[in-house]
Amino acid sequence: MELEAISGAATVALTSTIVFLLIAKTWNTVARTVASTPSFSDRIMREAAQRFRDELERLSSSQQIYLSGSLVFVMLFVAAYLLKARELFAGYPSWQLYLQLGFIGLTTGFAIYRLCKTVAARYRVSFVRDANIAVGHQLQQLSAGATRVYHDVETSAGVVDHVIVSQNGVYAINVVARRSHKRASARLIENTLQFSNGKAAVSIVDIAAKSKRLQKEFRQLLGHKVRVRSVIALPGWEIGEQSSYDHLLVNERNLAMLSGWKDNSDHLMNEDADLLHQELRSRCLRA
Repeated sequence: MELEAISGAATVALTSTIVFLLIAKTWNTVARTVASTPSFSDRIMREAAQRFRDELERLSSSQQIYLSGSLVFVMLFVAAYLLKARELFAGYPSWQLYLQLGFIGLTTGFAIYRLCKTVAARYRVSFVRDANIAVGHQLQQLSAGATRVYHDVETSAGVVDHVIVSQNGVYAINVVARRSHKRASARLIENTLQFSNGKAAVSIVDIAAKSKRLQKEFRQLLGHKVRVRSVIALPGWEIGEQSSYDHLLVNERNLAMLSGWKDNSDHLMNEDADLLHQELRSRCLRA
């Protein structure tokens, strides 16, 4: 009976695939745990978009496991069908076979859903990673002498994508990654980013909170007030109107203009700059 043959082949293939996925996931977890601390961890700093690089690596590994599992299922199903796996369910009533196939269908559907979700997440993270790398590489050109750039700086309010510390002041640069079209522009109106191509507006309240929290933590470290200027980077977008003086809106091509956004009150003493460099080095280690 064809129903028995399909049920038998699908059961063999699904059971073997589940075992394969469990082994692959376990091995992946163990390998990632063992390799989580790099050599010379007390000297290696985070690179631009480090957290997105790590997330993309994890998603890529999961995607490969799901795709490999799909291939294993198909190969085993064909092999079991040709080898007459119908004998596993010979004599079973049809309703049990349909129930079995229903369970296999649900399991397969869930696996496909997980695969699609992983592929979509990888697609999004890949774009955010590239946007952060583009901004980070442009910022590196501003690094000279006492001016240094740090990436993925953690605060109690969240992670600041990039931080510049120089004697001229401190800048917190956060990246907003949105796909754009040619000549698409963005503008900052109060605490909202608005886009000319109809994309949904983006609130910068969280960005402002991270910059203020970083400023507070630096003030506690130095023992006096220090200003952290908030810069919002929109890679790929033309920059239009901005009505707020609390934030500077830039893209990856005109980042250098942030060095001109300063006044005398932003100036840091050498001792203060050294303390901030020391603090940020400890925060941004890969360990």
